[in-house]
Amino acid sequence: MVRDKLVTLNYCRILAANFLLYFAFYLILPILPFYISDVFHADNAAIGLILSCYTIAALCIRPFSGYLLDTLARKPLYLIAYFIFVSIFAGYLLAGILSLFVMLRIVHGLAFGMVTVAGNTLVIDITPSSRRGEALGYYGMMNNMAMSIGPMTGLFLHDLFPFQIIFISSIISGTLGFIMAICLKVPVKEPVVREPISFDRFILLKGIPAGISLLLLSVPYGMTHTYVAMYAEKIGITLSSGLFFTFMAIGMATSRIFSGKQVDKGRIPQVISFGLCLVCICFFMLSACGTLMQWNKEFTTVIFFGIALLLGIGFGTMFPAFNSLFVNLAPNSKRGTATSTYLTSWDVGLGIGIMLGGYLSQISSWDVAYFTGASLTIVSILFFRLKVIPHFQRNKLR
Repeated sequence: MVRDKLVTLNYCRILAANFLLYFAFYLILPILPFYISDVFHADNAAIGLILSCYTIAALCIRPFSGYLLDTLARKPLYLIAYFIFVSIFAGYLLAGILSLFVMLRIVHGLAFGMVTVAGNTLVIDITPSSRRGEALGYYGMMNNMAMSIGPMTGLFLHDLFPFQIIFISSIISGTLGFIMAICLKVPVKEPVVREPISFDRFILLKGIPAGISLLLLSVPYGMTHTYVAMYAEKIGITLSSGLFFTFMAIGMATSRIFSGKQVDKGRIPQVISFGLCLVCICFFMLSACGTLMQWNKEFTTVIFFGIALLLGIGFGTMFPAFNSLFVNLAPNSKRGTATSTYLTSWDVGLGIGIMLGGYLSQISSWDVAYFTGASLTIVSILFFRLKVIPHFQRNKLR
């Protein structure tokens, strides 16, 4: 049997647009805590609150973006959000006071929330349904490639150049991605009967159980992505913490190649269960690194970066599976809503993780913060096995 063609020029364009968008994003991600601390003299709790504004803003726009994408032309919305996202990097260069910086972070989060939902939805539109898991897997792999070199490049630039150079680099990357986005050819969206405004047009109600499990999982992920550089510095890891993101991205990229194919074979619950168990173990090991450093520094350094690789494998396995799970619970007319619900759930957990991590590290320690996040993954596993899997089997449409 001849398989539907996946790799086309159009698909490559959206892959490039996604990579360049996330590279711009990850380039400044690990240096922002240092930027806020050095320039505005904020403490850890304040840094967590400020950085969480971005995620909260993305969260607020997600449900509305899904509705808009299901009712209006998707490419124009994608381009508008992409343009605003890139433009905000220039605003950071002018933010001389903390209040202006916070306002820009909020607008940036709104643009990011829209452009990511639109991008994920467009991938589904331009690729064959028989290879949706693969398509989403490779699309997400672009995020991982960006994550593998973005944070490391940002930290490298931070050691050599002022913050302005890093922001300018993000502008250049985003601009190139925007050009790729303009070149996209999107199929004409068939008109659909507009349903009355209801809660289900903004949030996929059938996706709420899976969303709860995903939310609990993303709390420790938010802590790790935002504060792992500070954590490594605090416990005495001397190697560049940017390598943590590199190893994590290698694990994600490797696992996505195989997980997407397993998803297309209908093994969504099994794929997610495997990933959940793996990341649960990793987060508990990460929380123990501070204690292990007192015993053997070299061994703990190896463990620290090994955790990053295994975390990447776990999350890379789950991301396309969770995305497909939400899409499989929705009719085609609600693809945008399904995608926005998936990303909204993730964003809620990220926001909680950023705030909780900053707060717990301020009143206690980074070890306690990561142990708390790791404990939530156990709850996520139990909820997924007992509630989400039976619900998905009863309600899936494809």
